Amino acid sequence: MDEPTGPLKGIRVIDLTSVLFGPYATQILGDWGAEVVKVEPLSGDVWRYAGHFRNRGMSGQFMAVNRNKRSLALDLKHSGGKDVLRRMISRSDVLVTNVRPAALERLGFGYEGCQKTNPRLVYAVATGFGQNGPWAKRPAFDEIVQAASGLASSVGTDDEPTFVPSLIGDKVCGMMLAAAVSAALFRRERAGHGQLVEVPMLETVAAFNSIEMLGGHAFEPPIGPVGYKRMKERRPMRTKDGWLTMLPYSGDNWCDFFKAVGRPELIEELSVRDPVLLSANIDQIYARMSEIAPSRTTAEWEELLLELDVPHAAFTRLTALGEQPHLRAVDMFPDLDHPSEGRIRQARPSAMFSENPPGIYRAAPRLGEHSHEVLRELGYNDSEIAVLADCKAIAING
Repeated sequence: MDEPTGPLKGIRVIDLTSVLFGPYATQILGDWGAEVVKVEPLSGDVWRYAGHFRNRGMSGQFMAVNRNKRSLALDLKHSGGKDVLRRMISRSDVLVTNVRPAALERLGFGYEGCQKTNPRLVYAVATGFGQNGPWAKRPAFDEIVQAASGLASSVGTDDEPTFVPSLIGDKVCGMMLAAAVSAALFRRERAGHGQLVEVPMLETVAAFNSIEMLGGHAFEPPIGPVGYKRMKERRPMRTKDGWLTMLPYSGDNWCDFFKAVGRPELIEELSVRDPVLLSANIDQIYARMSEIAPSRTTAEWEELLLELDVPHAAFTRLTALGEQPHLRAVDMFPDLDHPSEGRIRQARPSAMFSENPPGIYRAAPRLGEHSHEVLRELGYNDSEIAVLADCKAIAING
């Protein structure tokens, strides 16, 4: 494997997370160069078994959020397993966990105890609900948070809420957690000590959704209804031979568009020059566009809209995502050789750094693949490692 080159090179991260929210965050840190050790129970992260796989425990979904990590299989209820983790904490920069805080405290790895072991440690907790609120001890999953945050009501209606068909809460919160850890590391360089970082799902998704969806309730007292009208009205446009989304945005865009399609009278009828009136009339505007769109093929629309500099895109099927022209040109979905899983495909890191490019330098690990290697680095000799394996404090695979 290649060596990491990203801006977090040299930062050591203990990844005590499972499923999606936490592992996505720690993968981002790994993509950015951090050395990440994924500490798993002897049975493994349950996400290993979700979705399609060639070999049990190595699903595509697991590999998509666990590259650039090493796997250490550890029983944290065993005294030997606890000793290993304590030694890791003393030598690490970051601990990221989505184990419930009370459970981690009972195991002896709460924030205060870890801070005493290593005052420079950034201790990051991925929670469902903020620990200062009444729901602190509740379990949370993506659909729970979509429901409680108002997101499902925004996608559907108050009377008939609808889930976004994606684990959007986990992924948005994962990105927030990676950013929060990076900010805490920067602060540590200034202050000389670590701190507790918490990213709760409900609060994060509620804030994320509120940006446009508070609508008139962004004022007190409210000056209008909640929601953003354009979100309810926007729709795919059926062309003569497919589907296209197009979004004339500025007043000039709208004027150029309606002139080019031979409907200049709509400029005044729909008041597209005035952004306030345009917003108010957006339902009528989209209705007119739906009537106009079938007059041309998708390719003909793309040629015209490029000429007019009107934002647009043809729809890409999930099965053809790797062939989307821009994504193919930037090699967004490279084919990779996995040591045990053969040829795989996943998205490369999207954030770019001119001096410290991120990259994929280590394939997602098999459960316990690096247990022996990590323990040797921690100072355990082979006989000590064998004892830990025999008493099932650790598991070794490979």
